[in-house]
Amino acid sequence: MTYRYKITFAYDGTNFAGFQVQPKQRTVELALTNAVNKIAKKPTPPIAVYGSGRTDSGVHALGQVAHFDLPYQIPNESLRKALNSILPLDILVNEVEMVDENFHARFNAHFKTYRYRVSLGEFVDPFKRNYTGHCKYSLDIANMQEAAKSLVGEHDFTSFVASGSGTKSNVRTIYAVKVEADVINQEIIMEFTGNGFLYNQVRIMTAFLLEVGSGQRTVDAVEKVILAKNRDLARGTAPASGLYLVNVDYDS
Repeated sequence: MTYRYKITFAYDGTNFAGFQVQPKQRTVELALTNAVNKIAKKPTPPIAVYGSGRTDSGVHALGQVAHFDLPYQIPNESLRKALNSILPLDILVNEVEMVDENFHARFNAHFKTYRYRVSLGEFVDPFKRNYTGHCKYSLDIANMQEAAKSLVGEHDFTSFVASGSGTKSNVRTIYAVKVEADVINQEIIMEFTGNGFLYNQVRIMTAFLLEVGSGQRTVDAVEKVILAKNRDLARGTAPASGLYLVNVDYDS
């Protein structure tokens, strides 16, 4: 008999080569897998950890989710403390929950929310360079908010997916896009909530909205580029450093 655990955790993606295990690379999945197997006394075969989805090199998470099966039961809080005592300091498990054996961190997820932080100013802030993107241009927030409305709904996002995606369909549904100014921290904050996101989709949409805000694009350009289904028309991709996986929701 095994016991399935769901963990919700945060990580600083600066020094990780993304979430997914890669040969000879430091990844979040590898760090979690090593910690779980150490707690389980290195069983054979080793225990696998399943994340809600991948994040790229340099991307951060505030509320990533994963699950794994242990050969024996451990109280939730005891397991959380054990994991945090083993994991590197750039990963923190915030919650542990024993769940039904049918729960799957990836396939049961209903929607995800990503946040992108853009630092404003003439030059890059050295203390923000690993945690924000950067824009030196003056931005029209109202135009960005208006353009973002065209991203909401079910669309074929072929124009906003990087090559190498490997998905059979580029159709996704975005439920909400927020664009707000953080005056105190001199940042623009964008949040995207949807039922799933394609490879680099959030970073490409972010770069596009920044071009609208700086006057390089018109407000109605989003709709035209979506309909064109042509990646070349979207052009830019915002840096990984400003992207955060905020939340994975499993409620219907």
